[in-house]
Amino acid sequence: MLKTIINKWKKQTSGSINRRIFAAFLTVGVLTAFVKVGAIGKELVIAWRFGTGDDLDAFLIALLIPSFIVNVVAASFNAALIPTYIKVREMEGKTAAEKLFSGATVWSLGLLVITTILMLSTAPVYLPRIASGFNSQKLDLAFRLLCVSSPIVLLNGIITIWSAVLNAGERFALAALCPIITPVVSVILLVGFKSWGIFALAAGLVFGALLEMLILAVGLHQQGISLLPRWHGFDAHLRQVVNQYAPMVAGSLLICSAGPIDQIMAAMLSPGSVASLNYGNRLIASPISLITTALSTAVIPYFSKMVTCQDWMAVRRTLKHYLRLIFLTTVPLTGLLFVFSEPIVQVLFQRGSFTGEDTHLVAQIQGFYALQMPFYVANILVVRLITSMQKNQILMWVSALNLLINITLNYLFMHFFQIRGIALSTSCVYVFSFLFVLLFTNNQIKQCLLIK
Repeated sequence: MLKTIINKWKKQTSGSINRRIFAAFLTVGVLTAFVKVGAIGKELVIAWRFGTGDDLDAFLIALLIPSFIVNVVAASFNAALIPTYIKVREMEGKTAAEKLFSGATVWSLGLLVITTILMLSTAPVYLPRIASGFNSQKLDLAFRLLCVSSPIVLLNGIITIWSAVLNAGERFALAALCPIITPVVSVILLVGFKSWGIFALAAGLVFGALLEMLILAVGLHQQGISLLPRWHGFDAHLRQVVNQYAPMVAGSLLICSAGPIDQIMAAMLSPGSVASLNYGNRLIASPISLITTALSTAVIPYFSKMVTCQDWMAVRRTLKHYLRLIFLTTVPLTGLLFVFSEPIVQVLFQRGSFTGEDTHLVAQIQGFYALQMPFYVANILVVRLITSMQKNQILMWVSALNLLINITLNYLFMHFFQIRGIALSTSCVYVFSFLFVLLFTNNQIKQCLLIK
């Protein structure tokens, strides 16, 4: 029976590019959802052990900068590397691609080591500023937790690159499922080593990342990819990766700054506005994160192959097909979240100190946030195509414009809608962003078709 199901699955998901992308999307989506369930389990154990106490406060502040570095530095390098890696593999063969992979690994390791050293050496300067409400004892705990968890910058940087190379080889399942290891290890340490206190959580991140790295290493080895980093010089291919990397980092910095700016501007309003904004975004962020993680992981290898082969008609067909599919699925979901926002918030949050008045406000914020969903997801699809086309410079300028529009609309809408205006501003930003990148991409495809 199982064999029959597997054979039917392979038959249904092989052949056309759209079917293969859909298969990859489903694989990554289902496994990512499984990983998120594990992450929720870890959060429940953390709540049971530490509540909202000082230890957890210190840990979250200690993790703030390492997480930011991984999201900006490592993830940007991944997006810059993969299109070039696939292009080299398709045009020059596996040996040339492995040479690029090896050189890129050495370069990224050096970058991550330097970043980690800077992060630790400057901690006495930035920690007191981002944790200005901490007393000296709590600040010292945050610094020690930062030191213990600092290896995750290097480890997660390697994991990001190795996962991307596996995805480039269309081995999506292992890379998607591997992140479940860290929550499991963290829970084991939290439950089994209570005497370690909050340091069990920091150790769980490090040991979990090490295990993830080892499993990914096995997967890459089975593909015949050498993991021994060798420096082959700063050749043309690696230079191309680095040239794409700089605008990706700039764009990521601008994107990552949008959330803190929204919170800072929310703090200008009545007490409780920051918390209300956070609650309003929580439910919307979960499905968006799940869909976009699966979609972006699935499409970039196939887009990169089509761009390398200059099959621009296939690129256009695939883009239209998935944009249509995205809007057909997300618009009804957006409507449901908007219409039933208040009962959803009531069921999830209204208890204890969370009153009916809070429910009404958070539901309105959630409804405005929901409006972004079709455009956010569609924007990710188009952005991944731009990355595959190695036009990352446009993403840097789009990110800068998005930030400027976000701040402007925040001020404007806050005047009319108070805290709800920030959520409405965010949705408007993603409408603009999607329309801008879609226009740019369509023009690029038309130009390439004319040249061809």
